[in-house]
Order: sequence, then C-alpha cells, then structure tokens
Amino acid sequence: MEFWELNFLGNSVGQWGTALAVLIVLNLFFNLVKRWLVKRFETGRMFVKGGLAEGLAEIFQRTKRIVLFLVALYVACLWLDLPLKAKTLIESVAFIAVVIQVGLWGHYLIYIGLRQYVGRKVEDPSTSSGVTVMSLFGRFVLWSFVLLVILENVGVNVTTLIASLGVGGIAIGLATQNILSDLFASLSILLDRPFEVGHFIIVGEQLGTVERIGLKTTRVRSLSGEMLVFGNNDLLSSRIHNYAHFWERRVVFSFGVLYETPSEKLKKVPGIVRGVIEKVEQARFDRAHFKEFGDFSLNFEVVYYVLSPDYTVYMDIQEKINLGIFEAFEKEGLGFAFPTQTIHIAGEYSENVATSPA
Repeated sequence: MEFWELNFLGNSVGQWGTALAVLIVLNLFFNLVKRWLVKRFETGRMFVKGGLAEGLAEIFQRTKRIVLFLVALYVACLWLDLPLKAKTLIESVAFIAVVIQVGLWGHYLIYIGLRQYVGRKVEDPSTSSGVTVMSLFGRFVLWSFVLLVILENVGVNVTTLIASLGVGGIAIGLATQNILSDLFASLSILLDRPFEVGHFIIVGEQLGTVERIGLKTTRVRSLSGEMLVFGNNDLLSSRIHNYAHFWERRVVFSFGVLYETPSEKLKKVPGIVRGVIEKVEQARFDRAHFKEFGDFSLNFEVVYYVLSPDYTVYMDIQEKINLGIFEAFEKEGLGFAFPTQTIHIAGEYSENVATSPA
C-alpha cells in the first residue's frame, strides 16, 4: 500500500493533502482578491468614483481574515469524508462567520450611506445627532436580523421569539409615543431638509434663525433675542416659511394723490415712479398703475423687485424710492393725499311773512 493511500481518520493521506492544498490556495486567493479590491476602490478607478469608492474600499478592508479562512476550510472539507456532526459543525461555523461578516459590511455601509445621502461630514453639529440616531436604528435592525438568522441556523425556533418581540415593541411604542413622534420628525427634518441650521424661518407668528436641530426639539433664535423651542413633530405639523432660498423680494406699496390733481399730471405719475425705481441699484421695476378712487385720494399701486434677500437692503431701497418719489412730486407740483373730509352744505332759506286780517 502506497503512502498516499494510507487511511487516517477515515480519509486517505491523499485526500487530506488535497484538502490542505485547497485550503491554502483558496485562503491565499481570497486574501489577494481582498487586497486587489481595496487597492482598486481606494484609487476610485473601478466601477465608482469619489467618496463612495473610498467607502467601499473601507468596507472590503474590514473583511476579516478568519472569515476567509473559515470559508476556505468549508470548501476544503468537501474533499473529505467526515462524520455528519463534523460536517454540520464546520458548515454552521462557516455560515455564522459569513453572516457576521455581512453584518459588519452592512454596519459600515449604513454609516457611509447616511454620510453620502446627507451630503456633509457627520461631524457637522446640524446633522450629527440625527445621523447618530439613524445609524443606531439601522444597525439595530441589521444586527437583529443577523441574530435571528444565526439562531435559525443553529436550530432555534425564532417564530415565537419574533412574536414576543412584536408584542413588546408595541407596548414600548405606545408608552413612548410622543418621544418617538419627535424622534422620527427629527429624522424627517434631517432627510427631507425643510430647513437647516442657519436658515431664517417663520412658523405661525414666530420667526427667527434656526440654531440647533435636536432629537426631540428644534431651537430658533428670535429677532428679539429669546430662544424659541419647538417640538419637532409640532414643527413639521405647522406651515413653515423658509427664507434661506429667498433670492429676490417682491414689494408692493401704494400711495394716494389729491383729487384736485389735473388729469395731465395724473397721467405722468406711473412714468415718474418708474424713472425713480430704475435709477436705484438692486431694484427691478415691474409696474405702476392708477388703481382706484379712494375715499379721500386717487390711489396708485406700485410693484418692484429687490434683487437681494437681505431685509436691510430692502429697507434701504424702499427709503431711496420714497425719497425719490417725494422729490419728483415736489418738482411736478403733485401733492400727496391725506385723510380729509369736505362737507358741502346745500340749503334754501325763505322768509315767512305773517299777515293778519284787516
């Protein structure tokens, strides 16, 4: 009998040698592929570019060597005639290792996915708390699924466990309903971005600049200086006016001239107003019309645009326009109307002469 045909633990030496060779070659191959993928993704030249490529490189870098070894061991054992218990044990260990490795990939993939979606570094104070919570929630769901898969593989009946967790989850959800509503509202603010830190918003009658978006509340600094605290759920349930993307301001104002104004001068008013506005920088004239006959004045309506969202710039422009119209009206002899009442009394006076009979 040749050496390679000698029996050892139910397998020939040749079978053991083949299995060992498969184990070494596969383990080496897996590690070389890992290093190649990491290097290619780090350069960003394969499949994807930019931050996602770097993230995938980090994910593959986190592949554990022990997992690669266990997978190679499982494949190598296919060349051996092992007892059923031994095969089952090796298969289960390899399967659990692969599931845990997938969990580790998913664990970090959640992080880089949120980082890419939010579009900024998670160290940014405006998003750090929301990203942290979303990351924790996503990882909790991921590892819960991994745990259930592992328990199912080792023979545990997970149906009863899932039912118990469902009932417990409902109870916890009812007990913390208000907190969870604000928490999910915070996540909604983070993902949908109706506003961000530094944006000027108006909520109902309250207005100010957003200073912090927390897990339960959002803090807004009002124009008068005090801190306004809104519950995230209540905030999203309200109508929010966000002035952060406010590129230009439409301005409508009116004024009245005297009823005694001649029609020739009245026709000049829109042109005068147009000339005044067109001379002002960062102002775009839209229209000026004789709008209506008022109770004590002939009313004009003017519309123009301020080409800046800054409120101070708007007030400076409005002041220049008001002064310009006032000076132009002085030159033209036009008078502004003010509330007056003219009472016209019309009557007929007669003298009654009384006569007496003769």
